[in-house]
Amino acid sequence: MKNIPLLILLFISSVVFAQQKEDSSKVLKLNEVQIREQQFKFNIQSIPNTKGTYLYAGKKTEVINVLGLNANIAEKTARQIFAKVPGIFVYDMDGTGNQLNISTRGLDPHRGWEFNVRKDAVITNTDMYGYPASHYSMPMEAIQNIELVRGTGSLQYGAQFGGMLNYVSKQGDSTKTFDFETTNSIGSYGLFSTYNAIGGQVGKVNYYAYYSKRVSDGYRSNSRSDYEAQSAQITYRPTSKLSLKADFSRSKYVIQLAGQQTDAMFNADPRASTRSRNYYSPDIYVPSVSLNWALNNRTKFSWVTSAVLGSRNSVMFDKTADVIDKIDTQTLQYANRQVDIDNYHSYTSELRILHEYNIGKAASILVGGVQLMNNDLHRRQQGKGTTGSDFDLTITGDWGRDLHLKTQNIAIFIENRINLSSKLAISPGLRLESGESKMSGFISYYDPAKLPNVIAHRFPLFGINTDYQLSENQNLYAGFSQAYRPVIFKDIIPASIYEKSSDNLKDASGYNFEMGYKGNFEKLRIELTYFQLLYKNRLGTLAQTDANGDFQILRTNIGDSFTKGLEIFIEYYARINAKTNFSIFSSTSLMEAKYLKAEIRSGEKNISIEGSFVESTPQIISRNGATFRYRKLSFTSLFSYTAKSYADALNTLQPSANGSVGLVPAYGILDFNATYRISSKLQFKLNLNNATDRQYFTKRPQFYPGPGIWASDGRSVNLTVSSHF
Repeated sequence: MKNIPLLILLFISSVVFAQQKEDSSKVLKLNEVQIREQQFKFNIQSIPNTKGTYLYAGKKTEVINVLGLNANIAEKTARQIFAKVPGIFVYDMDGTGNQLNISTRGLDPHRGWEFNVRKDAVITNTDMYGYPASHYSMPMEAIQNIELVRGTGSLQYGAQFGGMLNYVSKQGDSTKTFDFETTNSIGSYGLFSTYNAIGGQVGKVNYYAYYSKRVSDGYRSNSRSDYEAQSAQITYRPTSKLSLKADFSRSKYVIQLAGQQTDAMFNADPRASTRSRNYYSPDIYVPSVSLNWALNNRTKFSWVTSAVLGSRNSVMFDKTADVIDKIDTQTLQYANRQVDIDNYHSYTSELRILHEYNIGKAASILVGGVQLMNNDLHRRQQGKGTTGSDFDLTITGDWGRDLHLKTQNIAIFIENRINLSSKLAISPGLRLESGESKMSGFISYYDPAKLPNVIAHRFPLFGINTDYQLSENQNLYAGFSQAYRPVIFKDIIPASIYEKSSDNLKDASGYNFEMGYKGNFEKLRIELTYFQLLYKNRLGTLAQTDANGDFQILRTNIGDSFTKGLEIFIEYYARINAKTNFSIFSSTSLMEAKYLKAEIRSGEKNISIEGSFVESTPQIISRNGATFRYRKLSFTSLFSYTAKSYADALNTLQPSANGSVGLVPAYGILDFNATYRISSKLQFKLNLNNATDRQYFTKRPQFYPGPGIWASDGRSVNLTVSSHF
């Protein structure tokens, strides 16, 4: 592994020296211009076939122009931001805007952990092999575009089933030496948000830095949130072909968790709280250094070295919703809370190269590279916390669990786009993953000898994409790519003395397949995509008896699931006159996700779940909206519909007494958003979210932040003022 970077550099050198001749014509050098406001007829586009050292041809891609959105940016309302991306499932457990919990194609939305999440191509997943959730949280005011590549792009970015989600941040205005930007929002439930940034260009150095602060009392009682984020980046461009960027970013928040509810509690008052002493707080740092180098007209090279450092902390009275957190009549104190702390030390180095070449008259593009990961997740859980009510991580005695999961992994990937004709191209690819995760430490109630302490990751992954250009503005595409998801920390750890983890846990594996049509016309944009997703070796629990005949719960691979569906996007744009235009769109996903051969524990028995719907996979997700623009005013209405879904693999309809299982009813949400641009330096935004005050919930989680109902936000209003100086 130590020689891989050297081999890559030697390969780059050979490409440079093998180049026979290079275009030596004089080129006029132009300074880069930072676009502050983008106005497209369609504010969602596709990523070009290539961008930097990345190859996107033949894949389903979307680019969301955040700067041009009529949406609740301050609180990151995901159904509005991702409205034009078909099939985005949004898990709304709170409206604070601290985290985005989204997924596609029947995958788990918990903190986006089925995506390879990046910021300017820098991985921000906390620990890909221990806890792949993305706890790092950028302010949406700092983002210019959001790029989404579906699962068939997994060979280049990572093996995740969901594909890649990349947040492209703003940079300094290259036409100024100094620029100041401020965005401030106030709104319902005590919302106050401020985002302040400076940036500019001094010679060959571009810089940008921001500070963001957001506080809110929350929709429910006892749900106060306090968020802050900072970032500073400097980019040095000594020549037009070479750039070096250093970035240091951080986010932290403390949120009071109002607690889960039962169905009876939710129906009586969805804003009511069942907990007043529960808190959650991730504090995450993401430093990185990036090198981008155009070696010649045909070859580009990039090298990104980054880290995710920090902690995830919680202090909770961790019981089901029907257990009341109350003062003991004898001790005159509350019960002790449980403290859990994760510390993350995740390091990644990724080298990539893109080279254009010809095979006869056929133009080809070769991309390849290597990704090295070295992670250490230190997990301490079940600490005996205080009986107090504030955010206090103090514990008494030892931890119930004190564990390390250390992972070393190398991935080598290559993809080659070959033009078979002027219209038809294919892109076969390969990704080789090799590494292992080692667990050490202790669990107070468990024999360490019974824990699987080494898990190997050995995967050859194959894929192929093809695209056919019907005309200048129409094309067909299709792709297949294998994917996998490693067994993560929570899958390995037995929850109690009665639970055993299998000695032969297998990483989940499977594939993504998609085929579609895309058309971009003068007044119409349309995209239709059919997809399939096979997810093998899902994790769950089985009932069994041990060698002594005693009942035991086995945590193991329970079986496979298969998802198929159709994603539809249509948008029509019409210009009424020079000052007035409007657009309407529909973004809809029709999906069926079912278990194949699989079984799980129910009580003390194993039950077949073949044919059951996968949890949290509504068959219809549809967002439909219209935007009217008159001079400097833009007004958008959006209706978001999500069909019913199930909380467990048994597809239980009748809710349990504690609310942890049962049907999740369908819901429809109506939003109104308006932007008034007084000038290029001053604009106002007004958001009316959930205008009909619909009381709803999106999921019944089975683990964090607690099994039961987590009510989503009702009606709210906020006002945002943005300006530049």
